[in-house]
Amino acid sequence: MLEPGSEAPDFELQNQDGDRVALSDYAGQRVVVYFYPRANTEGCTVEACSFRDRWDEYGERDVAVLGISDDPVDDLDDFATEYDLPFELLSDPEGEVSLLYESYGEKEMFGNTFDGVFRNTYVVGADGDVELAYEGVDPEEHADEILADVDDLS
Repeated sequence: MLEPGSEAPDFELQNQDGDRVALSDYAGQRVVVYFYPRANTEGCTVEACSFRDRWDEYGERDVAVLGISDDPVDDLDDFATEYDLPFELLSDPEGEVSLLYESYGEKEMFGNTFDGVFRNTYVVGADGDVELAYEGVDPEEHADEILADVDDLS
């Protein structure tokens, strides 16, 4: 995990609409950068919908949300449309950004070992530094946890 106080690496990826989005596009604003394993799976859907359901509260705090997975752009578009997600979903098909953020590597599930995205989250401050880091989060409670922690930072 990247440590709080360290500089958040800039990146540029395609969003669900095929547009290029960079972390630096949000300079001067606090940003939640959350990594999730796969669009349209149970835990990832719960997590994305919890951010959606708290969207107004994030807006009141001027906090942007970026979700990153290794899904292709078309899958992200379907996911965002199906669940009416108001934030950017970014495609990292080679896992390069996920690796930069120490959120990609060997995983085990049902006795199988494979490489994939870890469910990690960072809150990047307006100055571009990591303020908060979360490893292996609970998808159901995570959006609320971040809001409470952001309030504690203010």
